[in-house]
Amino acid sequence: MSASQRRVLTDRERLDWLRLIRCEGIGPISFKGLVDSHGSAGAVIEALPDIIRRSGRSVRLPPQASLEREFRALEKLGARFIAMSEPDYPEALAEIDSAPPLIAVHGSIAVLSKPMVAIVGARNASASGLGLAAEMAATLANAGYAVVSGLARGIDKAVHEATLRSGTVAVVAGGLGKLYPPQHEDLVRNLVGTGCVITEAPFDWVATARDFPKRNRIVSGLSLGVVVVEAAMKSGSLITARLAGEQGRPLMAVPGSPRDPRHDGCNNLIREGATLVRHASDVLEVVAPLVERHPIPTPRPKLSQPRFDFDAVDEPTAPRLQPILSGDADQDRLVGLLGPSPVAMDDLVRASGLEPRRVQLILLELDLAGRIERHGNGMVSLL
Repeated sequence: MSASQRRVLTDRERLDWLRLIRCEGIGPISFKGLVDSHGSAGAVIEALPDIIRRSGRSVRLPPQASLEREFRALEKLGARFIAMSEPDYPEALAEIDSAPPLIAVHGSIAVLSKPMVAIVGARNASASGLGLAAEMAATLANAGYAVVSGLARGIDKAVHEATLRSGTVAVVAGGLGKLYPPQHEDLVRNLVGTGCVITEAPFDWVATARDFPKRNRIVSGLSLGVVVVEAAMKSGSLITARLAGEQGRPLMAVPGSPRDPRHDGCNNLIREGATLVRHASDVLEVVAPLVERHPIPTPRPKLSQPRFDFDAVDEPTAPRLQPILSGDADQDRLVGLLGPSPVAMDDLVRASGLEPRRVQLILLELDLAGRIERHGNGMVSLL
């Protein structure tokens, strides 16, 4: 969606977005496809019984009361939801295939208009690594960039602390009401004045292991490029590095001694093609041309978040949907063309002879049924 097409959602529309994305089995890619094909989240909710009947899966919309509690909790904290269709949603993040349709943001929205660079690394970082990460982050901030990281211990914390004055972006795996690690609550209180905390998780969600890779895709998705300072061979930072590659983001890594296992991951990234960087000027050589090619718009004035009017929103009927198999011939044909190796939708269109819109809708049904896996660049494979 282009910037000119974005607009602030109404209370009803924002609630519809939240209800739909909170449905189990509807992820970011399915959400976008459904809204694109039906015109709005509200229209998808109305059509959901038929969509579920065709996919053969039982889904129940979350109760409105739980969503109202989440809105009020955000309001009390001073945070707000931003939908992908709204002007304040980060443009770089909106470009990735799996962009979260709705993010909760606590802090300054203005920082999201800056060009961003992610710096990530080890939790048990060395003193040298911590110092280098902080110095690199501060220099990038002075050059007009917002530095993004994951609020973890070690390198992430050093990056956020070094850029408190200029504004830093912390992406978390859990909800804003259950920050992880809890020891960084003071850091969050200090950074939300000029920077912000972002999450796609429900307000009281306690982060689990599978939530951190989801967080990492947002870290890389927000950024023009990703820098890894220190990382062991099994470090979570390497997940961010892999996702950056899938999203087409430049990947940079700081080299280190082969005698220190904390550098094994970075050294291997460089060996596999990541750009070797020693300090912030090396990073600027990589990202500055990207800013020139895709100018970042001037920061928008901060919009006040209106109090959510629940009385203006009707509770839609949400019957429990029973799975019914459709036996769709087009769907069977498409399933026959799929396999464990990822394939592009254009290839499926050519091989099946079906209209692109029909292929897209069938893939959505298969996604809802848990029969396909989504990959980067619109690729899908059969589970």
